[in-house]
Amino acid sequence: MAGKLIDLLESLDEELYREVFTHSSWTERRAASYERLAFLGDSVLGLAISTDLYPRFSEATAGELTKIRAQAVSGIACARVALRLDVPRRLTEHAPADAEIRIDELLAAQRVLASVCEAVIGACYLQYGYEETADAVVQAFAHEVEEALENPADFKSHLQERLARRGDKPHYTLISSEGPAHDMRFVCGVEIRGERYGTGSGRSKKEAEQAAAGAALSRLDEERIGD
Repeated sequence: MAGKLIDLLESLDEELYREVFTHSSWTERRAASYERLAFLGDSVLGLAISTDLYPRFSEATAGELTKIRAQAVSGIACARVALRLDVPRRLTEHAPADAEIRIDELLAAQRVLASVCEAVIGACYLQYGYEETADAVVQAFAHEVEEALENPADFKSHLQERLARRGDKPHYTLISSEGPAHDMRFVCGVEIRGERYGTGSGRSKKEAEQAAAGAALSRLDEERIGD
């Protein structure tokens, strides 16, 4: 299912490949870790999936397309693709023996897997260009798109349930709303114990809150590294 992306990954230049699987705590130069590649890969992923969805669903509204894309490229989706790319094994092979953070703790964090997946995409884009990388990305995320169509996620419910287990609850706030009445853009934030844990945008307040909840879930996963 991720065959094309695996092929591109395994043909990466040695230096790029090493950077994809270098956590920031494993190098003196944070810029030499996978984080910069993940930043780039996130944009390539979003564009590739958007370009794939647009002609396939000609009757869908912009809001509907945004919701499908948000779920298909979410941290949860990227982490699942990372498993199909064999990221845990590859990351383990590059972990230094004296790593400050244990490799099993890193692999337990969804956000780490998701970021490495994005870094793979960013590295492939740098070496092979957009067209070849996008084709591989669309194939790798095909299952995630179908899952988003068949089982729309409710990030707000997931966050509510997760926080309830530790006696907390989320609080949503409207940060801004801009644009004409027919094309409004909302930005919402979600706070936990008075601290903002995520922000999100959408064409409705509900959409923006869902995106904010998804961002908060990703941050909660990151915090598990230090537990």
